[in-house]
Amino acid sequence: MTKTAFIAIVGRPNVGKSTLLNQILGEKVAIVSKRPQTTRNRITGILTEGEDQFVFLDTPGLHNPRTKLGDFMVKTTDSAIGEADAAVLVVEPREAVGEIEQTIIDRLVKLEIPAVLAINKIDAVTPLNVAKTIEAYSAAFDFDAVVPMVAKSGKNVSVLVDECRRYLGESMWFFPDDIVTDQPERQIASEIIREKILRLLSEEIPHGTAVVIEAFEESERLLSIRAEIFCEKDSHKRIILGKQGSMLKTIGSYAREDLEKFFGVKVYLDLWVKVKEKWRDSTFQLMNFGYNKKDYE
Repeated sequence: MTKTAFIAIVGRPNVGKSTLLNQILGEKVAIVSKRPQTTRNRITGILTEGEDQFVFLDTPGLHNPRTKLGDFMVKTTDSAIGEADAAVLVVEPREAVGEIEQTIIDRLVKLEIPAVLAINKIDAVTPLNVAKTIEAYSAAFDFDAVVPMVAKSGKNVSVLVDECRRYLGESMWFFPDDIVTDQPERQIASEIIREKILRLLSEEIPHGTAVVIEAFEESERLLSIRAEIFCEKDSHKRIILGKQGSMLKTIGSYAREDLEKFFGVKVYLDLWVKVKEKWRDSTFQLMNFGYNKKDYE
């Protein structure tokens, strides 16, 4: 008898949600960066074990939005919670429940969504810090389980998955058993490229970059991708390009390595940089970049 469950992974920005999803799947489907608010869309990760299929929904970190793009990210998180059978609230060890976490908990209570608490990055604190975190969150919400863990190394991640088995219900699977994500290949490619921009330029440019795949042509031995990187200022364009195009070449080199690893073929990557001022607050540009208008207005 097949079983399945939709489980939203929620929390504040940069707490380790995408790292956790990648670790659960054993494959990289969500980009990871030290910068907060890296994830913009809801990313579906599918783990199939025997007759069990977990559908994990990685969400943007909940924050106070300042742009229409920010509104989209917050509504994406809110929607994922509403559609899920259960949630995993990922937090860092702290002695008090933060305002953002309380907002998520209030949403869980309102919708009567059960949840597991995942306390990430326990390798950076003492057992006493972890104990105080458990005490604070247990007073705020009746979690079905609490799992101290380290998403980056994988410590206790399997324990977390086992705790989530309680949410599986008898049902036909929603996805084939041989896929790990439902993201379109173009979206995966654009996110891999954007991750390299964030990692290499994390201290120099803000999150005002978007990557659009203009061409995606696959043959038996070669995948040819043409991508346009959009930024908001000419000064940002110069930084992305680098001296004599050196930074853009580095971005392309690192992105190509991950693309070849994911798609399993040689990749020819052609990158271009363009300026679109204030695109994060432009309904027209957000629609052009694939964001649904109803989610930020």
